[in-house]
Amino acid sequence: MGFFDSIQKPGFTAAKGKNVHIKQEVVKTALNPKKTFVPFPQHLKKRSLPDKKATVLDNQTAKLSPKSRAQNPRKRPASTPQRLESDSDDDVSDHDLGDARKRARRTSDVEPDLKRRIRSRKAFSEEDGGVFPMVHAVDVASLGKPTKYKAAFPNNPQAIEIHLQYPSASQSEKYELVVPILNDDFKALEDIREVMETIISNYLPSAEAAKMQNDSTGLIRRLKRATERRAGNEYTVFVQEWNDTLVDLRKNGTISKTIDEWKVVDLKLLERILTQTYSRTVSPRVHTLRHYQNGTDNVYGELLPKFISLILKQDVKMMSDQIFVDLGSGVGNCVLQAALEVGCESWGCEMMDNACDLAELQEKEFNARCRLWGLSAGDIHLERGDFLKNPAILKILQKADVVLVNNQAFTPNLNEDLTNLFLDLKEGAKIVSLKSFVPHGHKITSKNLSAACNRLEVVQKTYFSACVSWTETAGTYYVSTKDSSKVQAFAEKNM
Repeated sequence: MGFFDSIQKPGFTAAKGKNVHIKQEVVKTALNPKKTFVPFPQHLKKRSLPDKKATVLDNQTAKLSPKSRAQNPRKRPASTPQRLESDSDDDVSDHDLGDARKRARRTSDVEPDLKRRIRSRKAFSEEDGGVFPMVHAVDVASLGKPTKYKAAFPNNPQAIEIHLQYPSASQSEKYELVVPILNDDFKALEDIREVMETIISNYLPSAEAAKMQNDSTGLIRRLKRATERRAGNEYTVFVQEWNDTLVDLRKNGTISKTIDEWKVVDLKLLERILTQTYSRTVSPRVHTLRHYQNGTDNVYGELLPKFISLILKQDVKMMSDQIFVDLGSGVGNCVLQAALEVGCESWGCEMMDNACDLAELQEKEFNARCRLWGLSAGDIHLERGDFLKNPAILKILQKADVVLVNNQAFTPNLNEDLTNLFLDLKEGAKIVSLKSFVPHGHKITSKNLSAACNRLEVVQKTYFSACVSWTETAGTYYVSTKDSSKVQAFAEKNM
C-alpha cells in the first residue's frame, strides 16, 4: 500500500507518481542586481546532480499570482532574464532493492550529522519483554470483517494467522492471511512482502540480501510463488524461515552493526514506516478528513514524503539538535517524518478536532513502529488549537530553526497574521511555505519600515509531480529566512 492510500479514493488525487524533479531559476532584482544564492546540497537519495541555481526573491521581487499559476503552473515570472534548468539523471528503479550500492548512495550525498543516533538501544534490549501496545495488521484486516476480507488461501483453512518478525528484539506483528474484497482496502500479503523487501534492502549484509533476493531460489521469490499457487502451507513455512533468519542476525549483532553504519534513514524505509502508521490509524477513519468548509483556513491537504525530504535535506539542511515546527499540522505526517528522518525535536499544531484525533493516534502508533524497526526518533509534541494563540507554540517558535506552513488555502488575513508572528523568530530561522509572505512588488520604504515582511529573505522554488496530495500539477513554494539586516541598513542609511 502506498502512502496516503486511503485518501486516494474518488475525490482525491493519487499520491503515487514519478520521482520528484526540481527546476530552479535565477531572478535578478532591480534593487540588488548582484545578489546570488549558493546552490543547495544534494538530496539524500539522489546521485550527484548538476549544479543548480536557486531563485532568489528579495523583498522587492515579484511572485506569480495564484491565478497565473492555476492557468499555467510552469510559467515563469516575466521579469526573469535567464533560466537555468537541470534535471536529475537518477533513473534508479523504486523496485531495485537488490543493489547493494544503495547504502553507499544513501550516505554519500548528505552532510553527516555526527550527533544523530539512529539505532534505538531500547528496541534491541530485553526491556519490558519487548511487548508494547500497537495496532497489529490483524486489527485492520481479518475474517472478522467478512464484508471486506476473504481468506487468501481458501484451500488451506489452517493458514490463517502468522507472526512477522521485524529487525528489533520487540514483539512480532500479527497478520491474518486475507485479501480485500475491494482493491482500496488494506492488503496484508502485500504489506508482508514490502516489510521483508525493505528490511532486506536496508538491514541485511549484501551477501545475505543477495541470497534472499535470488530470482530463482530467494525467499521473496518463493513467497510470491506460494501466493500465486495459493499454497498457504508453503507460505507459512517461508514466513517462519524469515523469522528464524532475522532473529539469528539480530542475536549475532549483524543488524545492530548495520544500523550503526547508517548516516541517514533511507527514504524508502521512512516511507514504509509512515505508510504502516497511516494505514493502521488514519486510513480506517479517513472519511472524517473530507468535511471542511471552502473559503476558510480549515482545508485539509498533505505535503508528501519525497517533498518533505527535499525540504529537510536540501532546502533547510536540518540537523538533529534543531527544532522543527509545523503550523497547521493536520494528522501529523510532516511532524513524524521530521522526527525520524532528522532526529530533531518536532512540533505540530492543528485546530481541526478530527485531524487532531488522528494525529494523536498516529503518534502512538508511530512510536511503536519505530521500536519495531529498531529506530529512534526525536521528541514529538502535538498541540491542539489556534497556532496564533497556543502558548506552547508561541513559546517554541522563539527557539524554532525551521517552520513549515502549508498555507496554500489560508486566507489573506491569516497569512498576514502569520507574517507578524514571524517577528518572534530568531535570526536565521527558516520558513517553508506554499505562498510567499512577501507581497508582490514589495519594496522597503520609510513608510513601511516596520512591516514584518521586510525581515524575510525569500527564495522561490518549483515542485513537480508526487509532491502534494491535492494535485499532480506543478506549483511554487518558498523558503524564507529571518534576516533583519536590510531593515537595519535602510534605517541607518536614511536616518
